[in-house]
Amino acid sequence: QVITVEDNTNPVITCPEDAIVNCDNASTDPADTGEATATDNCGDATITFTDGPIGGDCPASFTRTWTATDACGNSTSATQIISTEDTTPPVLTVPENVTVECTDDTSSANTGRATATDACGDVTITQTETSVPGDCGNTVVITRTWTATDECGNSVSHTQTVTVQDTTDPTFNEALPTDVTEECDSVTPAATLTASDNCGTATVTFNETNNPGSCPGEYTLVRTWTATDECGNSVSHTQTVTV
Repeated sequence: QVITVEDNTNPVITCPEDAIVNCDNASTDPADTGEATATDNCGDATITFTDGPIGGDCPASFTRTWTATDACGNSTSATQIISTEDTTPPVLTVPENVTVECTDDTSSANTGRATATDACGDVTITQTETSVPGDCGNTVVITRTWTATDECGNSVSHTQTVTVQDTTDPTFNEALPTDVTEECDSVTPAATLTASDNCGTATVTFNETNNPGSCPGEYTLVRTWTATDECGNSVSHTQTVTV
């Protein structure tokens, strides 16, 4: 009598649960994401696995197929889904707060642009800004908000302040009167001067003092023109007329 003992029964495989790992510490080693186990009614089973392609943007995932094979070639398979998620916002570095003159370029090309990095992919940087008028003239305080957003929608925002100031004196438009000596019967009237300012308007005030000389027909006129802009910056010119 010949009795043949065969094995036509597949092993029983137990697949690990689906796993989620963070992309900035993405270990997909089975020691971290779980390993399959198997039993066989006629002996031992060998376990192997293969990984499918990664699909999806956020979270990205792939299928790990576990296969248990016994000594007689019977096999059974099970699948595990491993997802890679991103829950960490990018790291955003914004330019330092700056103070510029009102004639300077206040765009980010001049005052600095933000930069960002992300552990898991690319970052998109956007900027918005609000302006509040300053205390005088064309001065202004610009609050520029930079926002960095990664491919999974995680975002972080920081602000930069650009202060636009006016520290420049106005300038006279006309040629400035020079000191002169004139006869008492032909004293030239004071000139009318105007002024311009790089950040707004300027006004000119005039003051004249009369200093008596050694006799009634002799005296000295000290004429002073002062140009002042809206922020209080000023410049003066003095002419002495000796009569």
